[in-house]
Amino acid sequence: MPDETSTAVAESKPQAGAPEPPAENSEARYRSRKEFLGSTRAKVALGVLILILLVAGFFAWRYFTSYESTDDAQIDGHVNSVSARVSGHVVKLNVDDNQYVEKGTVLVEIDPADYEVAVALARAVYADAQAQSSASDINVPITSVSTSSQVESAQAGVATAKAGVAAARQQFEAAKAQVAQAEANNVKAQNDLVRYKQLIDKQEISQQQYDQAVASAHAAAATVEAAKASADAAQAQIDQAHGKLLQANADLRNAQTAPQTMRVIRSRAISSQANAERRKAELDQALLNLQYTKVVAPVTGIVSNRTVEVGQNVQPGQEMMKVIPLEDIWVTANFKETQLRDMKAGQKVEIDVDATGKTYNGHVDSISGASGARFSLLPPENATGNYVKVVQRIPVKIVFEAGETKRHDLRPGMSVEPKVWVK
Repeated sequence: MPDETSTAVAESKPQAGAPEPPAENSEARYRSRKEFLGSTRAKVALGVLILILLVAGFFAWRYFTSYESTDDAQIDGHVNSVSARVSGHVVKLNVDDNQYVEKGTVLVEIDPADYEVAVALARAVYADAQAQSSASDINVPITSVSTSSQVESAQAGVATAKAGVAAARQQFEAAKAQVAQAEANNVKAQNDLVRYKQLIDKQEISQQQYDQAVASAHAAAATVEAAKASADAAQAQIDQAHGKLLQANADLRNAQTAPQTMRVIRSRAISSQANAERRKAELDQALLNLQYTKVVAPVTGIVSNRTVEVGQNVQPGQEMMKVIPLEDIWVTANFKETQLRDMKAGQKVEIDVDATGKTYNGHVDSISGASGARFSLLPPENATGNYVKVVQRIPVKIVFEAGETKRHDLRPGMSVEPKVWVK
């Protein structure tokens, strides 16, 4: 038997070409809907629908609160400036703009002729300084041996002179003793002559004996004079020995200046060695300058903003081009400060790149130590004027996962939209 509700609904449908139903049919339809909404099936269906909406709303809320994103982000990277280290005339240019180069590739060649001459001159000066240093080093031991020998010789001379003084004094003492002996003999001979004179006058002795006494007296007197002469000679030898001693002492004092002489010689050797080292440094600098005539790429990357041309004269420090290393790039995202509540280093990031239309994986590396406004040319000073609170943006560094940027399809400055999963 058909349900009353379906019958009422069927009766309420107007027939084609039939006149409008009377008011009783509308009332019937209203009663049928009311009865349907009041039925158990309608309540269950409504409850299930509300539950589904709540579950979907919960998961949608969980999804949209589990990440933070911003469109104020771009790819960053190192910009390595290539500049000249020496002045000169550019004779060869080996790269063009946007060319990929490896680290160490020769980019620009400067005329090396002047620097080759400087190297030859520095090498000759260094060789001369080395020769002088070697001669000074050899002179040190020679002078050391010579001064040591002089000291020993002077000490031996002093000892010999002292011995000579002692020997001269002994000879002088012996000469004085001989003088005393000769004078004693002379006194005896003279006394004997006086006695013999008296005896010859009395003719008690012979003339021959008297003549012998006279001869002995004369001989004794001569012996005294000879002894005195020997004593005077011995005295002179003492004075001469003293003179030799004084000379030996002077030679010894002169030889004792050997330490000072050695210090002078060693100082000269050290000075010569230092001069050789200075000339070596000048040679090294000349070789470096010659090496700098070939300007090489500091890193592997893309050549950009080339301004140097063949025939141009460059100066030290003059920028010639830039090299952008594409292996070392990252994302700088400026998040609002209210987005940083749950953000921390290590969180996963999905990076949508506008230029490629691709999504790359990365993670939060670090959060800046200050807002971007603090690094501007004129940072805001909230202590003056009227203060209006503005939500600040904090730079966040996001790095790509390993292998994500190996294809070199990303460039610094590209706009990206990072999505940081904070939950």
